[in-house]
Amino acid sequence: MIMKYRKLGKTGFEVSEISLGTWQVGGKWGSGFDDANADEILQTALGKGINFIDTADVYESGQSEKAVGRNIKKTENSIYVATKCGRYLQPHTNEEYQPEVLRKFVEDSLQRLQVDTLDLIQLHCPPTEVYYRPEIFHLFNDLKKEGKIQNLGVSVENVEEAIKAAEYDNVTTVQIIFNMFRMKPAEKFFPLAKEKNVGIIVRVPLASGLLTGKFNENTQFDKEDHRNFNREGEAFDKGETFSGVPYKVGLEAVERLRKIFPDTDNLAPIALKWILSFDAVSCVIPGASKVSQVHSNLKANDLPEITAHQKEQVQQVYDELIKEHVHHKW
Repeated sequence: MIMKYRKLGKTGFEVSEISLGTWQVGGKWGSGFDDANADEILQTALGKGINFIDTADVYESGQSEKAVGRNIKKTENSIYVATKCGRYLQPHTNEEYQPEVLRKFVEDSLQRLQVDTLDLIQLHCPPTEVYYRPEIFHLFNDLKKEGKIQNLGVSVENVEEAIKAAEYDNVTTVQIIFNMFRMKPAEKFFPLAKEKNVGIIVRVPLASGLLTGKFNENTQFDKEDHRNFNREGEAFDKGETFSGVPYKVGLEAVERLRKIFPDTDNLAPIALKWILSFDAVSCVIPGASKVSQVHSNLKANDLPEITAHQKEQVQQVYDELIKEHVHHKW
């Protein structure tokens, strides 16, 4: 396997196409944090050439950041870490977003990661109103002058927020949901991102695991797993769970995708390769709750390029089964 790298927009960072998201790095969603498991996953990823890790202060109440921090110290390679801030706010409303509160979040992340400067700090899916408050974005210019951050990015819920975020000159990256079940970003946002040299970090690339092809109608999820309790957006944005696609519809679409890509039990590498066929994408950050998932994700590097005909077929599945459920919402 040869790792490939792309430039992450205005940051100038050369990051691994397949990188690592750490929402569930210490174990499966809702099952508690396992430090040894987290360390094994992170060391495996770093050893395979992954050089970009995405985390957040709220992931396992800071345990994810601590795990990332201690593991990047163990490698001599240059590793870029992106973290996020804002979701600790309770309630998570526009009014709670205040510069001094966000400043404290940044300082706390610096401590947990055990670094002097954050490579990339991202606002963590803030309420839409926050995008219309320049003072929030100006704060990060001050933090950059102080040496506490290098770059600002935004993790968004929908395309409209991505477009608004890109209006701020100091926004270097946008993290967005994009996959075979969520295609609107390629249509509405990718051309703008390329024009403005904004790096695109793709999250939820496997639609919460649906696009692995390993689920069925009898699959059971832990009661603390968002795939169990957030299917209708009970806890946070519905689009974060199965990309907002009704579960049974997703299963039907997966069966259609199997016919486009026969002779494989695991659709995950193909789903990642499809995302990377869009040149506006800087990197994709699939998560992993066990080491085998890291190896699975990295298999995308060894696959042949997705053909134009295959992309047309995937588009047809989206248009016929998925689009009506998601395209107008996110």
